[in-house]
Amino acid sequence: MANCAIVGINWGDEGKGRMVDLLTEKYDVVVRYQGGGNAGHTVVNEFGKFALHLLPSGIFRPGVVNILGNGVALDLENLWSEMQTVIGQGVDITPDKLKISDRASLVLPWHRELDGLEEARLKDKKFGSTKQGIAPFYSDKFQKKTILAGELFYPEHLKEHAKDLLEWKNLTLTGVYGAEPTKFEDLWAWLQDYAEKFKPFICDTGKIMKNAVKSGKNILFEAQLGSLRDLDYGIHPYTTSSNAIAAYAPVGSGLPSAKVDEIVGVVKAYSTCVGEGPFVCEWFGEEADKLREAGGEYGAKTGRPRRVGPIDIVATGYGVECPGATAIALTKMDVMSYMKKIPICSHYELNGEIIDDFPFPVALNDCKPVIEYMDGWETDISGIRKWEALPENARKYVEYVEKQIGCFIKYVSVGPERDAYIER
Repeated sequence: MANCAIVGINWGDEGKGRMVDLLTEKYDVVVRYQGGGNAGHTVVNEFGKFALHLLPSGIFRPGVVNILGNGVALDLENLWSEMQTVIGQGVDITPDKLKISDRASLVLPWHRELDGLEEARLKDKKFGSTKQGIAPFYSDKFQKKTILAGELFYPEHLKEHAKDLLEWKNLTLTGVYGAEPTKFEDLWAWLQDYAEKFKPFICDTGKIMKNAVKSGKNILFEAQLGSLRDLDYGIHPYTTSSNAIAAYAPVGSGLPSAKVDEIVGVVKAYSTCVGEGPFVCEWFGEEADKLREAGGEYGAKTGRPRRVGPIDIVATGYGVECPGATAIALTKMDVMSYMKKIPICSHYELNGEIIDDFPFPVALNDCKPVIEYMDGWETDISGIRKWEALPENARKYVEYVEKQIGCFIKYVSVGPERDAYIER
């Protein structure tokens, strides 16, 4: 048995979904272990093109058990809508195929409302939230003021618990933000509706994973976002509200005793970023527009134009260290085929000094990119499936990045389709 985690190395949007979809053929169980519906994993396969926000990216593979672990921000409203979309495109989703941890906490209707109210209060100092309720949800979770999915099976207990939470939360809605209070009858109707929809999927997923380990089955842990958005190790405070690195996979999956044997870090061949915060390598103007259009760089969840720039070796090297990546998947190499010269942010300049170590978040605002260039390959590589068939300059670029970040690049993605990759 070999367990693997697929994690983002940068600011998110690196292409983790396509890698999970690809590698799932080797695994029996796929588990989402953190995050919620605030980001998307884009997958292109025989069923079509999908932007998954909560569903594990193994959902397309027959015979694979997909689990939403206890570390996930369980947004039943968005999950149900996503399931209907995927089912509508011919993908079967049954309680045998999708299982939800009874210890996962629910994103409640007021979480999204509070997210929007706080971003409005912050005005020009906003964090760049997707307004999916993630920060308010995780705040409540750590205050032990959430509803666990398993409570949906205990209606009398649930009713009293919901009343207590409602009384507490309305103090914030009305007293801090001057918003309208939530009514209990609305909350209760919402809970009953989604309880009926989801009770067949909710179970003790920890037991399922223990049995999988005993049976020698392979488990794939799927992360959301990336190292630089990790709550503890990212560009605080412009991070997500959970831990995206591989070390959290056993805890958030429901099997804290799990051992992660391989960690595949996903890196885009250039840099993109959705949301606020320091982004040292950022491009602007016509140069940025051309790269953004070539790569279709718009948020899978929000549709927001992604900020773009050349690959950032300093940030990527740090992002590789955080989860302890054992191999790298380099995605979207084909997008840069139009470039005569390939730009690389090879170092930072901070207060007149050239640095290679990723600095404390506050210091990032004073960092300037040091840009170097390599010759481009200026030819379409999307149909290539063998390393030796890649143009020499494309191979040189991969080898340069590999050496600088200190981790073997095992996969090179040359297109969004499942088979559009090269394995070294």
